[in-house]
Amino acid sequence: MDQKQPIQIREMTPSDIDQVLVVEHSAFDVPWSRQAFENELRNNRFASYFVADYFGKIIGYCGVWVIVDEAHITNLAVLSGYRGHKVGETLMRHVMMYAKEKRSKTVSLEVRVSNDVAKSLYRKLGFYSGGIRKNYYSNNGEDALVMWVRL
Repeated sequence: MDQKQPIQIREMTPSDIDQVLVVEHSAFDVPWSRQAFENELRNNRFASYFVADYFGKIIGYCGVWVIVDEAHITNLAVLSGYRGHKVGETLMRHVMMYAKEKRSKTVSLEVRVSNDVAKSLYRKLGFYSGGIRKNYYSNNGEDALVMWVRL
């Protein structure tokens, strides 16, 4: 990845779903379906999704629900070959700014208790631990750490 060429963060469109599914399948054991993304984009008035576009290739995405004055990160994923290049951080910073512009006071998310890389990123961005959701992940019953940040 050429560090001199910045990635473009833009809103996800339905035509992006094929590439987003490639990212999704590279990142998660239990990936979301095409129908889930279509539903989020077309029917969920609280949802906004953003993609990291690198020369026309989607290398990451992040979703957020903004409800009244709270924002909740639904998913953050980066294509495996582009991890470690601040793509996730760039997406998160963009989404946090978007949430602030929408007058959110807090942003929350769940992360696997075993996902030290993600937890490190979230702490870097000011998130703190807010509790545990027991047996949150359906594929293996792993707990989720709930994290929050005040904007």
